[in-house]
Amino acid sequence: MRTRLAAVAALVVGGLLLVAPGAAAHPLGNFSINHLTYVRVSADRISLRYVLDQAEIPTFQERGLPPGAILARKREEVLRNLAVTAGGRRLPLSALPGATISFPPGQGGLRLTRVELPLTAARAPSAGRVVVHDGTFPGRVGWKAIVPRPGSGTSVRTAAQTGDPTNGLRAYPTAAIQSPRDQRDASFDVRPGHGSLTAPRGEGGPAQTTTNRSGDGFAGVFQRALAGHGLLVFLFLAAFGWGALHALSPGHGKAMVAAYLVGTRGAARHAAALGAIVTATHTAGVFALGLVTLLLSALIVPEQLYPWLTLASGLMVLVVGAGVLRSRIRAARRRRVHAHHHAHDHHHHEYGDRITARGLLAMGASAGLIPCPSALVVLLGAISQHRVPLGMLLIVAFSLGLAATLTGLGLAVVYAGKLTARLDFGGRVVSALPVVSALVIVGAGVVLSARAIPQLL
Repeated sequence: MRTRLAAVAALVVGGLLLVAPGAAAHPLGNFSINHLTYVRVSADRISLRYVLDQAEIPTFQERGLPPGAILARKREEVLRNLAVTAGGRRLPLSALPGATISFPPGQGGLRLTRVELPLTAARAPSAGRVVVHDGTFPGRVGWKAIVPRPGSGTSVRTAAQTGDPTNGLRAYPTAAIQSPRDQRDASFDVRPGHGSLTAPRGEGGPAQTTTNRSGDGFAGVFQRALAGHGLLVFLFLAAFGWGALHALSPGHGKAMVAAYLVGTRGAARHAAALGAIVTATHTAGVFALGLVTLLLSALIVPEQLYPWLTLASGLMVLVVGAGVLRSRIRAARRRRVHAHHHAHDHHHHEYGDRITARGLLAMGASAGLIPCPSALVVLLGAISQHRVPLGMLLIVAFSLGLAATLTGLGLAVVYAGKLTARLDFGGRVVSALPVVSALVIVGAGVVLSARAIPQLL
């Protein structure tokens, strides 16, 4: 009966994973620092306009500074790291009047930062090559682009695209959100002319605006709570629901939890324990990352911790999977020996290794180790609005929702066989299932680790 249970559970879980919807994607993320530079090469000067769109979390890290100080800091960063060369010689940049800074509303009661800086680099009228290199904000995630515009008294050719699908970093193309443009260099072949520009047009298409970058809607629940819209119990349930939906998005341990329970002598208490561990780990991870953002932002860029957390999660899963695979291979060998001597002894048709406390802890921790950025936004928003207890309550509700989905999946694995006990699956399928499920765990660990390593190099 156990063999039939595990086989059917594997099929049911596989179907659930295939049809599970992903969480909604939003522009570029709460950590992002997005910037682009418009460039006009004229006969007597090079005119540039640098635009910055900074998300909620880096904006929060500059709290307490007056707008003028923030603008001066951004101007200094640009003048130091935006390089314009002509004929192999770097040209000095000068800031022009007309710089602006604004703080559009973001998610979770936090603000965004938008800066526009007009710049100029004087040059003698001559033919040659002009190169622009944007070295501002190195190592930060976000959209980067250099966009050419026609000058005067010149004929310019460039491979840089003239199209700006972001409308000056106000909206981002939906198709490019997962792999935003990362163009920091552009060269321009300049000749005397009448203001012509030869360049690729570039892409367009539908876009998402910068005012909806919370991750999965969870931060919107906190905003409604701040505004006093809705009873607290309903807001708690809404946060719980967003957490449950968030668990259905890729990378939240569904396959790992299912594969760990398939082929083992799992019980309802094991599925519940996994949920509790996920809740505790995710909540602690959000608070820990919040402390890093508050206290160590000058030393550590918070989003750079995510690859390390992903690597740690992957290695934990890999170790657990390797241990499970080894024990299941040994169990399969013992089963073949017993089957040879006791062909009709059904007791020896049971398979699988017992769930250990260490393996259960590692699996639950790996599923909850990577905190959701929108939960971090809620925490920082609660701090900025002096509503920390409310933020903590909603974060716990969100984590409970995340754990509820994984617990429900575990319970489906444990109890699926009670409804399908009479189904007969081939002996080879039953024998192979424990090893296959262990290989799924190992594969998940390899994928997580492989995903993190390129981001660390």
